[in-house]
Amino acid sequence: MNKERMYQIIRYPVVSEKSTRVAERHNQCVFEVDKTSTKSEVKEAIQGIYKVRVLSVQMLNRKGKAKRFRSQKGKLMDRKFAFIRLHADDDIDLSVGVEQ
Repeated sequence: MNKERMYQIIRYPVVSEKSTRVAERHNQCVFEVDKTSTKSEVKEAIQGIYKVRVLSVQMLNRKGKAKRFRSQKGKLMDRKFAFIRLHADDDIDLSVGVEQ
């Protein structure tokens, strides 16, 4: 897989209370990924970009909520998340940029 496709698959890391708790307890990281990506593509992209060993990948599809603004109806976009379980010796520091 080429670098361009890797960066299309992995959109950005999710930093929230839940993702921080998961990172501390289970050595996992959470990323928002492309809707069309598969588990094997995400695993390969994370290993290629961050140079870590990935044990497993769990995917979560979240439907967008219906919203209203005055008389306009709308919908937030659907999102796809990947929960990445890392090897015990590896760690991804999200506060530092990615090495190119």
